[in-house]
Amino acid sequence: MSYVDEVLAKVIEKNPAEPEFHQAVKEVLDSIRPVVDANEELYRKNAILERLVEPDRQFKFRVAWVDDKGQAQVNTGYRVQFNNSIGPYKGGLRLHPSVYAGIIKFLGFEQVFKNSLTGLPIGGGKGGSDFDPKGKSDREVMAFCQAFMTELAKYIGADIDVPAGDIGTGAREIGFMYGQYKRIKNLYEGVLTGKGLSYGGSLARTEATGYGLLYLTEELLKMNNIDIAGKTCAVSGSGNVAIYATEKAHQLGAKVVTCSDSTGWVYDPDGIDVAALKEIKEVKRARLTEYKKYRPNAEYHDKATEGTNQWSVKVDIALPCATQNELNLEDAKALVANGVIAVCEGANMPTTLEATEYLQEKGVIFAPGKAANAGGVATSALEMSQNSERLSWTFEEVDSKLKGIMVNIAHNISDAAEKYGMPGNYVAGANIAGFEKVVDAMLAQGIC
Repeated sequence: MSYVDEVLAKVIEKNPAEPEFHQAVKEVLDSIRPVVDANEELYRKNAILERLVEPDRQFKFRVAWVDDKGQAQVNTGYRVQFNNSIGPYKGGLRLHPSVYAGIIKFLGFEQVFKNSLTGLPIGGGKGGSDFDPKGKSDREVMAFCQAFMTELAKYIGADIDVPAGDIGTGAREIGFMYGQYKRIKNLYEGVLTGKGLSYGGSLARTEATGYGLLYLTEELLKMNNIDIAGKTCAVSGSGNVAIYATEKAHQLGAKVVTCSDSTGWVYDPDGIDVAALKEIKEVKRARLTEYKKYRPNAEYHDKATEGTNQWSVKVDIALPCATQNELNLEDAKALVANGVIAVCEGANMPTTLEATEYLQEKGVIFAPGKAANAGGVATSALEMSQNSERLSWTFEEVDSKLKGIMVNIAHNISDAAEKYGMPGNYVAGANIAGFEKVVDAMLAQGIC
């Protein structure tokens, strides 16, 4: 049995009932086999793969808070500090009922390579809770966030671990958490990113993941002699990533015709109205059923009653921006049948392994999330830099740095894939490029 297969078997044995984590580890280790095979003796001696798949530490804690009826509620909080070989742990806090240890571990593992790809000095971590902010009052959200941070504050710091937002954790939640951290620690430091502009946040942070996704998509298409202008896109989701991916796609001359939320999806043949989407989701915090009030010619499809999704629409480019494993093999077949030329992931691992392999077999340009959605964490790291220097850069400065980072990632993953005889395989290229930097740092620092 090869070294990679031995480690994969150990991961499955040691981490039962965590399919997302198994999937993430398998995808990475399978694609870096050429690098591992070429350095097997060195990597075995230093247990590189075993150390890579085992988090530095994991925290699981109770979060008790009181709702508006005076009833005490209990949720579970998590933080996984996966690898800090190249910098402080960095990764978001996900607030969603689906959160459990396996989800947090998969996200933390992915974050190690994503952060490495940015070229910035940040390691990988992730956290969150099974708390659902939807339908909660501001006071209830504050009560939860304060209780959550009371425990989390023991394990984080500006030079230790710097969490950020994620699904369910926006500016409101970050603000409440930061206030509690400051109160507990009596420190005003850049311990969280995604903060408000009035207290250390960065311009362009809100737009960063979506904008970055399009900068990388545009560059990969350009490298394949394709112009993004005039192309039609399907976007899933209607959160931060989806909204700003749609906005930037329109700015680049493409047309996004779909968006979605947990209950349904919209098809707007004239192009999604970004202003309407922002008002529905960012101001009203409402469902997409509201969209037809703004655009009567659009179609709303209920997922429960129709059993359809946005991947059935004929488009040139698919941008999954919602959640993990949302695009399956049947969806991939529908996209290919409709002539899709590129699938670029805005969410973390939104495409199943089977769908990814099918799209690659059919010659579709496929950009994995750890490369394509790295703009968010890259701009978080830029926020950390501004906090350290007590400076605020302009939107244009941050956006320019973001675009440069994403263009570099596109070329780095392409070069890595080509170096190991897999031209055009951007999944392998992303994993190899991210892996090589982390391993160099691990080897330099000894067994730790």
